[in-house]
Amino acid sequence: MEALADESLITGKTILLVDDSEGDLFLMRMAFERAGFNSPVQEVHNGEAAIAYLKGEAPYNARDKFPLPAVILLDLNMPMKNGFNVLEWLRTQPVLKRIAVVILTASMRREDLEHAFDSGVNSFLVKPSGIEDLIAMVRTLGDWLRLNHFPPLN
Repeated sequence: MEALADESLITGKTILLVDDSEGDLFLMRMAFERAGFNSPVQEVHNGEAAIAYLKGEAPYNARDKFPLPAVILLDLNMPMKNGFNVLEWLRTQPVLKRIAVVILTASMRREDLEHAFDSGVNSFLVKPSGIEDLIAMVRTLGDWLRLNHFPPLN
């Protein structure tokens, strides 16, 4: 049986992690490491930085160092621009609107879920409370990246 995806394609799919909580970022880094996640992960700490990254503005203007992501893991509750602001901006950008966005939040509010899908999110995940559940979630994300086909950004 042939492999479904070339391993080099798996490792080339950049993830942009957008979260203002240093504690949550630390846990995500740990989960990525313990899950054996081999895709590059870029981090930004607020919505304004996420938009600058996606636009390729300084300090993110070197695309070889800051490539466009295949997937954005986006927190909702952040200072400056929140996750909804980023998502709504992204979906109006002709070149970027195809990027897959996964909300990764502590919010379990139905209003947030509905607003996210109305704004064009691809998936809505609630941050697990335990590290083992977070590792399992990251492993599932890795499997999804390996199996999923992403449209070109053009």
